[in-house]
Amino acid sequence: MRSRRHRIPALILGAGIFLAPAASAEAITLALPIDCTLGKDCYIQQYVDRDPGPGIRDYGCGTVTYQGHDGTDFALPTRAAMEAGVAVLAAAPGRVRAVRDGEADGAFLAGESVAGKECGNGVVIEHGAGWQTQYCHLKRGSIRVKPGETVATGTPLGLVGLSGLAEFPHLHLTLRENGAPVDPFLPAAAQSCTTAAQAGLWQSPLPYTPGGLLEAGFSAAPPEYAAIRNGAPAETHLPADAGALILWAYGWDSVTGDVLRVVIEGPAGFRFAQEMPVAKGQALFFRYAGKKAPPGGFARGPYRATAELVRAGKVIGTRHATVELGG
Repeated sequence: MRSRRHRIPALILGAGIFLAPAASAEAITLALPIDCTLGKDCYIQQYVDRDPGPGIRDYGCGTVTYQGHDGTDFALPTRAAMEAGVAVLAAAPGRVRAVRDGEADGAFLAGESVAGKECGNGVVIEHGAGWQTQYCHLKRGSIRVKPGETVATGTPLGLVGLSGLAEFPHLHLTLRENGAPVDPFLPAAAQSCTTAAQAGLWQSPLPYTPGGLLEAGFSAAPPEYAAIRNGAPAETHLPADAGALILWAYGWDSVTGDVLRVVIEGPAGFRFAQEMPVAKGQALFFRYAGKKAPPGGFARGPYRATAELVRAGKVIGTRHATVELGG
């Protein structure tokens, strides 16, 4: 996902490939464009690519982006979350300029061409003073607004989907001023990198998150990655004769050198700990570790685990899991 080279064209207007030099005096203010809680049930998968050359650089001087990415991707952790329905919201008041609906969710993953419709199902809103927002990859049949309609901040536009050039359920939000993309975290192109939480053009500061863990859970055998991505629930009970006790972890935006640290503790002094190097950077990643049952089996009772993603000696993501064995 991170290596894909494309930008999202406007539904009507072509978009420039460079950031606007600076936000105007009549700068827009944006609310969160998705009905979720960042860091809990959604996360930012990709930021705007601020490197004008062949390299990549997000506003924090990290690599949570890809070549030519002109927006911010607000992602859901699983397809199950998408199917449950998460609303896409107008980030600012304005007038709907264009909509598109009817594009299938998952078409790109199925090998179908989405040329010219990379945004999938989407909405474009004009906010005045040259400002425009575009909302992409909405769920087919979910769009609730029409061209010419006036919307307020927070008006539901549709649901997060997987249409167009999308490999995971997310909302791609592009902000433009006079046709040129603007990074809402650092609106002036010349500004230095920072990882400090700041408002930028957001109503409230959003934290810079360079990766982390989405979920962790127990199983008695190595789980299928596809099942985890689709939202298979974590096991809460395992049989007393389980042949192994495995902890899996699912996360986003790993980089080479990251370490996944897992610790499992349970009855009768049981303790298992392991550190697993992450071999390469991945937009989404999945790892698991565990222990085979000892002679006589595992002791019955609750087992608790902690999974941590460690980068340069600092923990950047933590998830906990609990399972009852033989209960």
